[in-house]
Formats: sequence, structure tokens, C-alpha cells
Amino acid sequence: MRLQCEVEVVSRLLPTCGLRGRGRGTRALLSLGRPPGRAQGGGVYLMVCTARDRVGARYKVQENIERFFTRFVEEGKATVRLREPAVDVCLSKANASNLKNFLSAVRLAHQGTNTEALPLSTLVPAKNSEVEKPKTKMIITSRREYPLTKNFPYSLEHFQASYCKLARIDMRVLCLKKLRKLDLSHNHIKQLPATIGDLTCLQELILHDNHLESFSGALCNSTLQKSLQFLDLSQNKIKALPIQFCQLRELVNLKLDDNELIRLPFKIGQLDHLRFLAAARNKLPFLPSDFRKLCLESLDLFGNPFEQPSPLVPNIQLQIPLTLLEFAARATINYRIPYGCHLLPSHLCEDLEVAKTCQCGSACLSSFIQITVTMNLHHVAHTVVLVDNMGGTEAPIICYFCSLNCYSQFLDRYLQSNG
Repeated sequence: MRLQCEVEVVSRLLPTCGLRGRGRGTRALLSLGRPPGRAQGGGVYLMVCTARDRVGARYKVQENIERFFTRFVEEGKATVRLREPAVDVCLSKANASNLKNFLSAVRLAHQGTNTEALPLSTLVPAKNSEVEKPKTKMIITSRREYPLTKNFPYSLEHFQASYCKLARIDMRVLCLKKLRKLDLSHNHIKQLPATIGDLTCLQELILHDNHLESFSGALCNSTLQKSLQFLDLSQNKIKALPIQFCQLRELVNLKLDDNELIRLPFKIGQLDHLRFLAAARNKLPFLPSDFRKLCLESLDLFGNPFEQPSPLVPNIQLQIPLTLLEFAARATINYRIPYGCHLLPSHLCEDLEVAKTCQCGSACLSSFIQITVTMNLHHVAHTVVLVDNMGGTEAPIICYFCSLNCYSQFLDRYLQSNG
């Protein structure tokens, strides 16, 4: 009978210099059985094999167990206290069910009852794969190193494949359910499969320097909403991000440099965990109104062709009188009336999701007045990279007004403040 777990063997006589060489946090293979050549005779032993000692240390079991400590067995932890030698064999990170079965067998072997019926093993040295820690990190930096036929270890938590000329994401990578960091930078990837969203532990996704033209809305609706904290889409060919992008609420660091972005996500203010934003060298003419809600530590918008703000040249899209649709949409949002695809057609739900907010706090859908005004970026970020070579830290931002009255009030304040 065998059990894989982590083991620490501690001497009770010399607690300060005990048999810790067998290792706190050391992956080990425990075997319960008889030495070779004694299949039907001789005592039963507990053997502990580690990567440093694959031959293993043997401990007699029959009438040699002083006590079992099983309070945390459901967590995969237990301790077997031996009389001779006076050591504690501390087990952890074991499968709880396997650990219970193993301890039951050890207990029966200790009592010496019906040992012939126990599933005993022949005590032989462990294989490397049985005692070495599972591989959690793999870095590949050339096409020549990339494995074409061999599967990746399922234990990987960090996988990098850069400069491999990959045109698409390898489906084998999408089976690595423990991945926390996926780095596919410096390749030729044009499209992302929606199944990336099945990587439920993924915290960092790095796609720097590829050929991406879009970021799928399906990914934004996936489990990445709860896990993704770092996203690098820099140096691609992305022109716009989907409406659903701001559902990636756990994002802390977002890199969008060197793309072809003509706008930032409309509801970017919903990214309330975002602290680092870089969108330098894109094609942004202005910032969305929701940008004011951000609270950043660092912001880089250098090299965008920002337009001059135009508070006195409004873009008037007012409909007078308001349509029934506009009335209903404004009421739904202003009074926070619940809605969803089970109540409304999906296109109406999408319209409500991108409703504008007037300076007075009221909502407007397709009837509004739009202007751009200047915003000092230090209002939303502690550290700001200069917007241009002239030392500026200001950028134009969109403002909306739900009526002529709201715009007139703004205009009065603006003209008074500018003398």
C-alpha cells in the first residue's frame, strides 16, 4: 500500500536537530509492506522515500505505534508516533480519502491482526516521478524548444512560450487547469479561443507583441471575471475593446500600449480594482466620461492624438419631444428598476448597459448633448506619464447632458470661471 504526500520525520529525543533532513515540505512516498524476499514472512514496515533518499528509511510497525494524531485528517494531515525510534512521522498535503485508508492499514499492521489480508507492498526504492515535486513552471523561449508531441505537465502554474512563432494558442495549454500565469508574448497569435475562460485560476495573461485584432466578449463573460488581475495586450492591432470588457472587475494592471485603439471601454470606471493603466501610442481622440471614476496609482497615455477640448461646440443629439423609448430607458436607470434578458429584448438590455450619465446624475440613452472638456489626469492617478512632449498632464474627456437646461447651467459656470 502506498501514499504520496509531504512528510517530516521529527525525533522526540533531539527536537532541535531531529531527522528533518527528510524534510518539512518534502514530497515523499510512504509504503506499507515487507522487504523483498519476505513476501509471506517477517514484520511489516513503514518506508519513507524522498527525492534525496529514494532507497528510503524503514520503520517497524507491529506493536511499535505509540499514538495516531488524526484531528486534521480531513485536511490531509496526520501524525504517526513511533516508539522505536522515538520519532513522529508527520504527514501533510495528502488526499484525505487515501490518507484514511493508509492509516487504517497501518493501525491493523500495528495490532498484528490479519496482516495477510492487508494490501501490502514490496518495499523497493521509489521512482523519481513518485517523490519529486510536480513541475509548476515551464519557460520556452524558442521555436526549437517547443514540444510538438509531448503533453505539458498538468501541474503547471506558470507557462511561458515566447518567440515560438505560434499562430494560435495550443489547445494542450487550455487543459492546464492550475495555470495562474500564461505568457504567450512575442508570437503571431491573431485570435483568442473562448476556452481560455475555462482556466479558472488564471491571474496573469500576457499577450504582448502578437497580431491580435480584438479581445472576445465571451472571455469577459467567463470565469476570468473572478480571477484575472494582470492583462497585457500591448503591441497588437486592437482597435476597440468590447462593451463586456469592464466585467473583468478584478483587473489591477492593464497594458494596452502600441495598439490602434480609437476609444477606451465606455464603462471603464467599473474597474474599481484597477491601479495601473498604460495605453500609450494609440489613436485616442478623447477619454470616456466614466474615466473620472478611476483611482489609479500609475497612468500612461503618452503619444495619443488627443483633440482640443470643445466645451463651446456641442454635439447636439437631443430629440424633442423625447421618444417613449427614451423616457422608459431613463426611468429604468434613474429609478433602478431591475431588468434583464428574461424581461427585455437583448438589444434593449445592451442599450441600457451603455446609457450615458448627465452632469446632473440623470441617465440619457440616445437623446443628449455631448462636449469635451479638459481634465487633469492627476485627478484619477497618483503618477502620470506626460501626455505629450510639451509637459502636459491634461487630456480631453467627454461630458454628457440630458437636456438644454443642464447644458446651459454648465455653460454659465464655464464662462464665469474663464472670465
